[in-house]
Amino acid sequence: MISPLAYVDPEAQIGQNVKIGPFCYIDKNVVIGDDNELMNSVTILSGARIGRGNIFFPGAVISAIPQDLKFRGEETTVELGDNNKIRENVTINRGTAAKGRTVVGNGNLLMEGVHIAHDDIVGNGCIIGNCTKLAGEVTVDDFAILSACVLVHQFCRVGSYTMVGGGTRSSQSIMPYTICAREPATYCGLNIVGLRRRGFDRETINHIHEAYRIIYQAGLSLSDAVDTINRELQLTPEIQYILSFIEDTKQRGFVH
Repeated sequence: MISPLAYVDPEAQIGQNVKIGPFCYIDKNVVIGDDNELMNSVTILSGARIGRGNIFFPGAVISAIPQDLKFRGEETTVELGDNNKIRENVTINRGTAAKGRTVVGNGNLLMEGVHIAHDDIVGNGCIIGNCTKLAGEVTVDDFAILSACVLVHQFCRVGSYTMVGGGTRSSQSIMPYTICAREPATYCGLNIVGLRRRGFDRETINHIHEAYRIIYQAGLSLSDAVDTINRELQLTPEIQYILSFIEDTKQRGFVH
């Protein structure tokens, strides 16, 4: 299952039923779980911790050192979950002393040329389009969709079930359940189609819509909008998530 044209360091830990194609390079201090497939010319460097059932297309580079001038060679990792598709030329960098690890969860599709920088956290079920770049310490919550050529500034957060339009550049966090696009990045309404596809019922969607009406259209300050939501809306898990997202992103702010 390992091509004679591949290099695998003797210290690397390789699971069962792993396919490693020609011209792959597997460094020391690497753990690769069962049922992974590495096509040709995949590079897995020191600090990679890879789960099960992932597929890596040619040119992917996992766990290269961070592109951060503050990095001083500290022992850090990339932690990749299960059943991800890592397409051609994707790069996922190791963490720094800030968090110590870069994390990609389960069931994600990272399309050609995606860059996941140091200390990023990508959740589960996300789709990240061709040539999209995440700067350092970005968080992408579950089931977010980032279209092609999206740029996300460091320290930002992208909420769950969000759709970010192609070519969008965001220097602020992007609220969950929304569509974000245009130049400059702008709130473009609720991701209704995406929510329906994910099984959200009409009542839940209406609750979310009412919360965003208060935040974006009622002419209130942010603190007054939060107070109004707490006072007037049923605090379902979705509404609580929106409120906690606002609290967590106060320093950076979010797209309006």
